[in-house]
Amino acid sequence: MASSSVTHGSGPSLTDPVRYPVSASPAVRTKRAFVLVLLTLLVPGSAQLVAGDRKLGRTALRVTLCVWAVLLLAVVLLLVNRSLVISIVTNPVTSLLLVVLMAALAVGWALLFLNTLRIIRPVLLAPRARPAVGIALVVALVLGSGSMGYAAYLLNVGRNAIGSIFASGPAMEPVDGRYNFLMMGGDAGDDRTGRRPDSLSVLSVDAQTGQTAIISVPRNFQNAQFSEGSPMRSLYPDGYDCGDECLINAINTEVTNEHTDLYPGVADPGAQATVEAVSGTLGMKIQAYVLVDMEGFSTLIDAMGGIRIKAGGWVPMSGYFDEATKTHGMPLGWIPAGDQTLNGAQALWYGRSREYVDDYSRIQRQQCVQQAMLKQLDPATLLSKFEDIAGAGTKVVESNISSAQLGSFLDLAIKARGKDVKRLTIGPPDFDASFSTNPDFDQIHDRVDQLLASASAKGAQSAGMPDDGAAVQPAGAGHIQAAGAFPASLPAAATTGKQPSPSDFTPVTTTPDGEPITEEMLTQLKLEGDEEAIRQLVATNGQCAPL
Repeated sequence: MASSSVTHGSGPSLTDPVRYPVSASPAVRTKRAFVLVLLTLLVPGSAQLVAGDRKLGRTALRVTLCVWAVLLLAVVLLLVNRSLVISIVTNPVTSLLLVVLMAALAVGWALLFLNTLRIIRPVLLAPRARPAVGIALVVALVLGSGSMGYAAYLLNVGRNAIGSIFASGPAMEPVDGRYNFLMMGGDAGDDRTGRRPDSLSVLSVDAQTGQTAIISVPRNFQNAQFSEGSPMRSLYPDGYDCGDECLINAINTEVTNEHTDLYPGVADPGAQATVEAVSGTLGMKIQAYVLVDMEGFSTLIDAMGGIRIKAGGWVPMSGYFDEATKTHGMPLGWIPAGDQTLNGAQALWYGRSREYVDDYSRIQRQQCVQQAMLKQLDPATLLSKFEDIAGAGTKVVESNISSAQLGSFLDLAIKARGKDVKRLTIGPPDFDASFSTNPDFDQIHDRVDQLLASASAKGAQSAGMPDDGAAVQPAGAGHIQAAGAFPASLPAAATTGKQPSPSDFTPVTTTPDGEPITEEMLTQLKLEGDEEAIRQLVATNGQCAPL
């Protein structure tokens, strides 16, 4: 009988509590159970190797070591070639392989936990220890296999969103060292064919440093010039000039309704024609566009958890428009001056409202909203709200950017964080208010060249620009700056071409007499028909800075 209790040679004793817990005390069995659960969580396969099926354990441990090696390689690549890692994750083929692999690892890990439960043999545990061990195993399974499975799910969500939003065409090359994208805010409706862009902004990014410049084109810009090679140039060789109706934001609708035959094989002819018009007008090559549906824009902001801004003045959420009196009815609400966190609906109104001020104040607010989104879409927000953001993006965003190039562009976006954003508006405050009606294209091209030079490290050095990005003023140059000319009455901070900081302006929250401005006050003025008094109180609502 003694020979049945001990193995000969170097083999383990049958009384070894790790592999043979029958002869162990209840306390040792409980400790063994928790250790095996922990081993399966931290080093999958090790529990089987020491206490169960060694063949299974060796196989699982090899897989674990391979996964660790891949993760280590990914960390090294992130340090030396971040864009390659991002490209692998965003590529439709490799991302699918990653999803399948991660799902398989999650299933395999879960099976290891179940095998570990069999090895523990709960019937041998003390009755009071069984629930604790069971809870520990479930928690470990959720932390390990569950997290791996959820990561695979999120990667698949992102993969589907990328496939829905971005194109599958060839990658683009930078032009003069820059990538230029047209950002359009599309105003769509059930009664309208095609979108009518309500805002047009060119995002120009240095391909090496990520330094960014934003050029805003008013929606009412006239006589837009189509770039060479544009099919629309044959219809409008001297510019888009057919009267007051030929505004730049009407090109999308006209091409969509009447001239799609000029763009065979193009997914969105109206958007492409608008790109060509902005490209010819600014004298720069625009390689791609991103179109954001403004009606769905609020969904994306809500998915982010809102955006934080500092507003210079009160902004009305306008009511109905009376064609007879050419005035808006009672506002649906007001967005106060000062530090604000805007939800989706408020952010939409903040970017679109033009009541009591001109289009150029609205453009400044739109730029501010764009910068707030970019600034506040940090990794923590993206990870914690990824599914909502990705889902909203498929409903809001359309683009002809190739999905194969997202890795390099996301890498550029990371480089751009924290850098000053240079800005230019083809209208006030950079040009006269009448400039968009009778534009001087040579002047536009010169100013765009100045702006892009200021947003390029190499260009800034050759232009003699100081480290802070402000242009060196030649004698007699007046107030020409990197981001354009500004009236002499503006504060110095406004003429550097830099993104404004919270200290650049003070929100107007009181009347000239020092009385606090309130929604009740503005409502009363509206009821009295004193539109001019409201206009004076909200005149600074174009001022805005992201927080």
